[in-house]
Amino acid sequence: MPDDYDKLTKEEREVRDKADRQREAAEQAGLPYTWKQELGEVDIVVPVPKGTRGRDLSVVIQKKKLSVGLKGKDKIMEGELCKDIKVEESTWMVEDQEAVYIHLEKVNKQQWWENVLTHHPKIDTTKIQPENSQLSDLDGETRGMVEKMMFDNQQKQMGKPTSDEIKKMETLKKFQEAHPELDFSNAKIS
Repeated sequence: MPDDYDKLTKEEREVRDKADRQREAAEQAGLPYTWKQELGEVDIVVPVPKGTRGRDLSVVIQKKKLSVGLKGKDKIMEGELCKDIKVEESTWMVEDQEAVYIHLEKVNKQQWWENVLTHHPKIDTTKIQPENSQLSDLDGETRGMVEKMMFDNQQKQMGKPTSDEIKKMETLKKFQEAHPELDFSNAKIS
C-alpha cells in the first residue's frame, strides 16, 4: 500500500479502496480458478471440461505445493502455495464432472492468505471482512477481543498505534491537560 494513504481524506480513501477492489477483482477473475477462505481453510474451484472424471485428473497436494491438470495435458494451475497446509486434512473431488473442488486446511489458522499460489496476484488481506455470522456467533466479550485483535493487526500492518497504545496516549494527554505546570518533554512512556 502506498505510503501516502494516511494523508488521504476519507472520501479519497474510499475512491482508492474501490479502485483497488476493482483491480483485485479483475486480477482474481483472470485466474483459472476461483477461491475463498476462512481463517482456518481455503476452498478452490477449478473448472474442467464437462465429462471430466477423477481418473482423468492429476491433482497433487503437498505441504507447500499444489498442481491440478488433466492427465497428459498442461497443468491448469501449478506452483508454490502461499502458506503451509496440512496435507492429511486437505482433500479434492470432482463435482458434476465439470469442476474440481479442493479443500486446503491451513497450518496457521490465524492468518489470511494473500493468494493461493505465490506467483498469482495478491489480495489486500487488511480489507478482508470475516463472515459476520461467525463473528456474531461469539459472545460479547470474545467478539470484542477478536475485533480488537483484528483492529490492532491492521494498525500494526499500517505502522499505526494499537488500541492499547492509543489508550495510553489519550490518558497521558488528559493528564497533561490537567497538569499544565508539569514538563513532559523528556518523559519516556512504557
